[in-house]
Amino acid sequence: MKKKTLVLAACLVVAIAAAAYALAAGGDASDPLASLSYLTGAFSSSVDVQVDEKLDASDAALLGSMDGASGSSAADLTSWTETRLKSGDVLTGSTGTSVLVLAGGVDATFSGTVVDVSTGTAISSGSALTAGHRYLVAEDTTASFTVSSKTAVVDYQGPSSFTYSSAVDYNAIAGALKALHLFQGSLTGYGQGYDLEKAPTRLQALIMFIRVLGEEDAALAWSGSSPFTDVAAGTQAAQYVGYAYEKGYTNGFTATLFQPAQTITVEQYMEFILRALGYSTAANTDLTSTLDNAVSCNVISAGERSMLAAAAPFLRAELVYISYYALDAQMADTGLLLSDMLQQKGVFTFSELTAAQAMVPGGRL
Repeated sequence: MKKKTLVLAACLVVAIAAAAYALAAGGDASDPLASLSYLTGAFSSSVDVQVDEKLDASDAALLGSMDGASGSSAADLTSWTETRLKSGDVLTGSTGTSVLVLAGGVDATFSGTVVDVSTGTAISSGSALTAGHRYLVAEDTTASFTVSSKTAVVDYQGPSSFTYSSAVDYNAIAGALKALHLFQGSLTGYGQGYDLEKAPTRLQALIMFIRVLGEEDAALAWSGSSPFTDVAAGTQAAQYVGYAYEKGYTNGFTATLFQPAQTITVEQYMEFILRALGYSTAANTDLTSTLDNAVSCNVISAGERSMLAAAAPFLRAELVYISYYALDAQMADTGLLLSDMLQQKGVFTFSELTAAQAMVPGGRL
């Protein structure tokens, strides 16, 4: 690999030198080769299209000769791939690997040089990557990119491999809930729309609660009115909120405001789950003992209580965790598992449940 990357660097220097009479530098922060130009001491924010085309052609030819390197084809090396990762997962990349963090936290460790192509500067080993910036592993360098948050969404390109941790796989849990028609995600264009790195809002939590009840169809058929002026009438949001308010599942933030975009706490969402299971009602407004009550009702374990209590802020990752494992909890009135009740209501089938459970590796905390 070292010999090939030396050839690659040499070709790039020749191409840039050929155009030096017209340019002071050979790339900008948006071009894949900008950081290599930086490493040769010629980094600049300006770029010439004709030089870029020559560099790209040279790059493609050299990558073609590397077909099969590191278990990747030439097409793999030149294409960006998006992936969801969990805490402790590691992407290892060698010379030429590019990494772009779309969501979550990722730290880089290496001996050599990794360049932030977006700023044209080398970073220090141990640095946290900035979301939305592209990073390039330089010559004679192997870098490890480790997920430091519960989940992350990463784009990568070039020779690379993965090492996966045994941490809770919130990504798989979200996928399982989606397979059970209980979780749809958002319109975010990356990370499958799961948004597990974001804090859930009151509206999102309410929708999840209604799905866990097996009453989404009823909510979307609702056509009444509610007193909340901050939820636009005639929208699906108004149907969810109005239905839940009419059924006594939820109270407004005030008599006329629901505050759908306000983030929700772990206690507030757990209270929704306890209500869905029949262990609480909307009349309960004191949530100081909610997590303890959830342990007493065998909805969560003591270990899970500790994990959730320490979650700051409460994220959609924890929301899907609570929702998924609530399926194993017993209903207060019938003793049926929540998953059994949802099957009876036709929300999902037994085969769908079995398939969804197979998607989640390991056990709960």
